[in-house]
Amino acid sequence: MAKSKDVRITIALECQNCTQKELGSKSTGGILRYTTRKNRRNTPTRLELKKYCSSCHKHTLHKESRK
Repeated sequence: MAKSKDVRITIALECQNCTQKELGSKSTGGILRYTTRKNRRNTPTRLELKKYCSSCHKHTLHKESRK
């Protein structure tokens, strides 16, 4: 059985441009989310990566979202 404090955890990355647009309007486009795994010991801070957003049609900053 796996321990509850595993070193590697699965996280979700959200597009920052889309989340800012969602706050201002009531569009139903949705927010693009990537899932990835990170090591808690190596990266204790929130993860930030540049990924492609299909709703923005460009590479944007994706930040680790709160669960």
